[in-house]
Amino acid sequence: MERILGIDPGSRVTGYGVIEADRGRLYFVACGVVKTTVKYPLNFRLNEIFDGINEVIQVHNPVVTAVEDVFLADNPRSALKLGQARGAAIVAAMQNGMQVFDYTPRTIKQAVSGYGQAEKGQMQHMVRMLLNLSGTPSSDASDALAVAICHANQLNL
Repeated sequence: MERILGIDPGSRVTGYGVIEADRGRLYFVACGVVKTTVKYPLNFRLNEIFDGINEVIQVHNPVVTAVEDVFLADNPRSALKLGQARGAAIVAAMQNGMQVFDYTPRTIKQAVSGYGQAEKGQMQHMVRMLLNLSGTPSSDASDALAVAICHANQLNL
């Protein structure tokens, strides 16, 4: 059994999802978000992301991390902020001795829904079904769980 941390990075809200994968079966462990203080400068928010992901790792003890890769955004400034948030989350995982894997949004959608152009609602539904959840997690937490599921599928765990 392998415990996987999935991360959906964002400069305002970073989603996380922890699952266990064992011989093709997936089990939900935890999910949530790290919300940053938007009124503070970006460097302070990056530290909040680092601390939040570090805390998730300490509490849930995943052995590997999967992170959504940066996609081409319409606004270059937004893409840069997203990349920095992603970097803060990756450094938190690396500081805890974890191996980090990157997946594109298209790869994640393909792995979870079977369709690389799946919409948010479809992805949330599939995450809920694959993990046998009684409710639907928030959008950011659901995206992070999808990243973790993608990693489990890629490795055929």
